[in-house]
Amino acid sequence: MIADGFLPLIPKSRISQNWKICLVICLAARLGLTGPELQWQQKLIRTDTRLSTDLISALEHELRTPRNVQIVAKPLVRFNLRTSGDSEHEGCYLSLGHNQPLEDCGFNMTAKTFFIIHGWTMSGMFENWLYKLVSALQMREKEANVVVVDWLPLAHQLYTDAVNNTRVVGHSVARMLDWLQEKDDFSLGNVHLIGYSLGAHVAGYAGNFVKGTVGRITGLDPAGPLFEGVDIHRRLSPDDADFVDVLHTYTRSFGLSIGIQMPVGHIDIYPNGGDFQPGCGLNDVLGSIAYGTITEVVKCEHERAVHLFVDSLVNQDKPSFAFQCTDSNRFKKGICLSCRKNRCNSIGYNAKKTRSKRNSKMYLKTRAGMPFRVYHYQMKIHIFSYKNMGDIEPNFYVTLYGTNADSQILPLEIVEQIGLNATNTFLVYTEEDLGDLLKIKLTWEGAAQSWYNLWKELRSYLSQPRSSERQLNIRRIRVKSGETQRRLTFCVEDLDDTSISPGQELWFHKCRDGWRMKNETSPTVELS
Repeated sequence: MIADGFLPLIPKSRISQNWKICLVICLAARLGLTGPELQWQQKLIRTDTRLSTDLISALEHELRTPRNVQIVAKPLVRFNLRTSGDSEHEGCYLSLGHNQPLEDCGFNMTAKTFFIIHGWTMSGMFENWLYKLVSALQMREKEANVVVVDWLPLAHQLYTDAVNNTRVVGHSVARMLDWLQEKDDFSLGNVHLIGYSLGAHVAGYAGNFVKGTVGRITGLDPAGPLFEGVDIHRRLSPDDADFVDVLHTYTRSFGLSIGIQMPVGHIDIYPNGGDFQPGCGLNDVLGSIAYGTITEVVKCEHERAVHLFVDSLVNQDKPSFAFQCTDSNRFKKGICLSCRKNRCNSIGYNAKKTRSKRNSKMYLKTRAGMPFRVYHYQMKIHIFSYKNMGDIEPNFYVTLYGTNADSQILPLEIVEQIGLNATNTFLVYTEEDLGDLLKIKLTWEGAAQSWYNLWKELRSYLSQPRSSERQLNIRRIRVKSGETQRRLTFCVEDLDDTSISPGQELWFHKCRDGWRMKNETSPTVELS
């Protein structure tokens, strides 16, 4: 056995093949050679029996030289203060109980402090979204501290193991916050924890364990599996911070919910209903399945919450607004576009704490990319008479004409059966700011093309006289803008011609009373 700093004095001329291998192994152990490097050295000795005297001397010298080697284990949870948005820049690592890194890295005790907490990882590495979020925060809040909570060793596990580790990581974050509170001028009220996926529940644990109350927690599509329906102390909840806002972007897909479906914050915002996101829709899913990249589609929708938050930071002049509603279907019907009594709010960084009840569910539509803002309109169409409709559902489209621009042809989605001799409410949205609306073109393209409607149309056709034609009579359309809260009434051009049939169009112009302002509050956003 070769001890540290000791080598049996054997004549070099008599060193056997085994001794040569032993020398290399010992040297490898001292130098920390990896398996492939060590195998290469052993192969070299076996194939070359003429091991040189110089190499033997070098090995002897290395093994005889005493060294104090101290192996320092990498912490399972690290706190990286980002001093640059550049992914190549390492930043500074804060250490619990050590004041020097705080001074060396320029930690500002009086400024806002953001903790970004990643989620489960299959690669064991940071993803690009993290650096985009860091950069956006640094641009928006130039004096703020942006800290990345690195728990990759505990997140790069089986999902069930990573879930079990969230409590440990949350406790580590709480300990760091408790230590920082011991410093002068540091306030928990200035702390904002931003957690993505599993990281949202880590933030919840941290808020639960810390001594005091964290100012804000933002959950970016909090993970659903093993968290759905559990006790509030085992997931993110409104009790974990003074203000908890949540974005849900992947709550349901083919029966699998990657993100949590239930509301877990003071306000829970479900962009596009919280399921299929523009640019990550059904066609993308089917195409990706064909090419074996379904994980990219999952990533697209799950990660959309992060990009919506980044968008709220970098596009301050294009804020997106969400509207309180009991469920997604009612929102699709255009019923929920009110801002009265805190029923609307900005999303992402610009979200404001309100006095509304907990678990307030809010909805909005978005574009497929940044800036995500769209303009919502509620349309009320009163059908005051009809002929030969049977069970057929009309397939309506509208085109909006404004002072700034004209919209594309927009479908009127019929969520439930259309009401005859009743007022029907629809939701439409545009990607452009149309300005003040001037006129509307309503087009009837015929019955919606589904097998059910085709059967109803055939049955109606066979039961009615050949000369009969389906007809609806519409006199006016009432429109409400979600973003401005303005209401406007549009009247048909010719009061003697209010009928519309399949394949026809009907024009409506702004009525004489013009914009009718109601006692409602428009959405506002404070830019800081």
